[in-house]
Formats: sequence, structure tokens, C-alpha cells
Amino acid sequence: MIVVTGATGNVGRPLVRALVTAGEQVTAVSRGISARDMPTGVRYQRADLAEPESLAPALDGADALFLLTSGEFVAAGGSVGDILDVARAGGVGRVVLLSSQGVATGSHPSTLEDAVTASDLEWTLLRPGGFDSNTLQWAEMVRVQRMVSAPFGDVALPTVDPADIAEVAAVVLRDTGHAGRTYELTGPAPVSPRQQTMAIADALGEPVRFVEQSRAEARAQMLRFMPEPIVEATLDVLGTPKAAEQRVSPDVEQVLGRPARTFAEWAARNVAAFK
Repeated sequence: MIVVTGATGNVGRPLVRALVTAGEQVTAVSRGISARDMPTGVRYQRADLAEPESLAPALDGADALFLLTSGEFVAAGGSVGDILDVARAGGVGRVVLLSSQGVATGSHPSTLEDAVTASDLEWTLLRPGGFDSNTLQWAEMVRVQRMVSAPFGDVALPTVDPADIAEVAAVVLRDTGHAGRTYELTGPAPVSPRQQTMAIADALGEPVRFVEQSRAEARAQMLRFMPEPIVEATLDVLGTPKAAEQRVSPDVEQVLGRPARTFAEWAARNVAAFK
């Protein structure tokens, strides 16, 4: 059995579907999960990573764990070590951590990864860059005003489709041959906010105007839903990325045997959110 935390999110939801399609038994875990969030027949369990013991019923008898933490968990000093202790007690032998490209570049701390790699469990680290789905924060603006307002309009990063992250995670959770490996997950080419706006417009078949924010304007907006250290680190990556943060990684294609999906493909598949 495979336990998927963050099962109702942009990565967790398609990961559950991919594992079920592959014939795996899955337990989906999230704080507010219900039957309507999951495919028919999938076992689900409400739990909070900040309270590791709440995970115990889900982890009992599991073989592998997909571990996805939130910014709030990190900011509150949540303990991955305590989660792994509960997982080990439940019989889990393998953990796949959804980390961040920023750990490799020094933009984000390595605390979560260190706890996983120091454990006696088999582990695999996934380090995605920015998600294509982050542009869903523009959806209301596009629907109402046919406009996108964002900072650093012409700074391009190789954002990744969450569905690709999920498919990579499904492979490494099912195959022990990935133990001890770290995969950097990006899209196939760098794309700027202005280019993303154009791709959304193409998917809609209607013009969408791009308006560039200042860093200060973007910071004030992000602080409404993200802790300040994460906001500053994110703005640094978006505005003045390091060369490594702009590099296209071959790892999605190496694991899946096909190229990573483009942002335009993501936009076409998710165009309903912007109509």
C-alpha cells in the first residue's frame, strides 16, 4: 500500500489517480479530505502533518510514503523526523519527498531533505521548480478583466506541469530502483510570465493583457497567504534567478521516457479555469 499526503492538491490528486490506474492500493491523506475528493474505492484518512500521530492509522501496514509538506508546516517548525518515526512504526520502508529545486541552489533550506536522507528508510528526493499551476492565481483576473498582473514579466523559468511531477512520483514510488536518487523536475523550456499570459490567451482564443507589477506590489499580495521568508525567497527566484534555476533538467524525460509537457499544453488542458 502507498500513502499519499497532500492528496487533494495539484500534485497529490493526479498522483492518486496514476497509482490507482497502475493497480496500486492507495491511502489518500489530507486535513480536510472526503470521499468526493477521491476516485471511487480509494481509502482516505484525515490527518495533519503537524500532528504526526494523526497519520498513524493511514500508515499502518503501508509500504511507501509520498511526503508533501506545506509552507505553513515549514514555517511552524514541523518535524519531518517525527513523521518518519510514525511511518517506520507503521511498516513503511520507502519515502519519496517532494522537495524544491531551491534546496539545490541554496534558495531554500535543506531541513526537510536532511531529515529524510538521515533516516534509515529508502528515499528518493523530487526537486521541482515553479509549477505551471501557480498561474491559477491569475484565473479570476483573466475571467473578469482578461488581464494578468504579475512581477518580472520577461524573466523566464522552466516551470513544470504538476501532472509530470505526479507521474514521476508514481514511477519512483512503485520502483525500488530509484532509491537514493535525487531528481530535478522542470518543464522543457524556460517561459516568462508574459509568455504564459500569451499561452493562456491562445488557449482561450481571446486577447489577454499583461500588466507588470513591482516587486513591492507582488510582495504585499503574496504576504496575504505565504510566510514572509518564503515570499522573499520566491521573489528572489522569480526576479533574479540563478543560472541553475533557469536550467532545463532532463530528469522528467529520463524517468518517464517522454518529454516534459509544455506550459502551453498545461494551459490548454486547464483553460476552463480562465473562462
